[in-house]
Amino acid sequence: MSIWRRQFLDVAMACLALASAPFAPAQAAEARTLVLAAASLTDALSIIVRNYEAETGRKVVVSFAGSSVLARQIEAGSPADIFISADQAWMDELAKRNLVRPESRSDLLTNRLVLIAPASSATTLRIAPDFALLQALDGGRLAVADPEAVPAGRYARAALASLGVWDSVKDHLAQAQNVRVALAYVARGEAPFGIVYETDAMSERNVRVVDAFPASSHPPIVYPVALTDRAGRDAGAFLVYLKSEKARAVFARLGFSGSGQ
Repeated sequence: MSIWRRQFLDVAMACLALASAPFAPAQAAEARTLVLAAASLTDALSIIVRNYEAETGRKVVVSFAGSSVLARQIEAGSPADIFISADQAWMDELAKRNLVRPESRSDLLTNRLVLIAPASSATTLRIAPDFALLQALDGGRLAVADPEAVPAGRYARAALASLGVWDSVKDHLAQAQNVRVALAYVARGEAPFGIVYETDAMSERNVRVVDAFPASSHPPIVYPVALTDRAGRDAGAFLVYLKSEKARAVFARLGFSGSGQ
C-alpha cells in the first residue's frame, strides 16, 4: 500500500473515531471523566487511567489525537472535562475563548524531539547545522506530524529551520495528523526517517533513534493541562491524580520528565 493511500486511510479512521468519542451522550458524560489528550501520551495515560480506576472505582475515558484536533473539538462543544495539550499554543487558544479554567492550568510534563529510522536501517546521521538530511532521505519522505497545526510538527519545523535544513526538506514530507501516525510510517518502513518525541520512539520497537535534536533548536516541549469550563465534579480528582507521585512514576518510566511547575 502506498504511503499516500495509507495517509488517507489513517486520516479517515481518526475522523471516525473522533466523531464518536468526544460527543458521547450527556447521561454517559455524567458517569465518567472525559479527557482529551495529545496522541503522544497514549501509552502513559492508558496505564495511569487503569491504575486510577482500579484504586477509585471512578471511570475515565481518554480520547487521543493531535492537540489541534482536540482543541477544535472543545471549541465545537465537546463535553470534555480535561484537556492535555502537547504545546502551549493550543491551550492558549482555548484560554482566550474562556473554554478552560485558568486557575486549574499548569505545566504537567516535558519531552524531547528525536530523529528516528526503521529499526532495520543502518543509516547514521548526526544532527548539526546544515546536516545532510535531504541526501539521507535518498528520494524517500520525512515523516512528521502536520507542521501547520500539530505541536510535534511545529517543533520539527522549528528545529529544522534553526539548523538551516527546513527549506531543503519541506517538499519531501510525509505529513501525518498526529505524531503517532508519523511514528507508524517509519515503523512500517514507509518513510526512511521521521521526527517524533523521544517517548514515542521508546514505545515502538520497530524504530530506532538516530539522534536527538538540541533543546536550543526548538521551543521547549511542554504539556499543559487544565480543566475545561464544563468540567464535572470528578474531573478535579483525576487532575490531582495526574500530578501525584504514582502518576509521575509512570510518566518517568515511559520517558517523560516533570515540568518543575
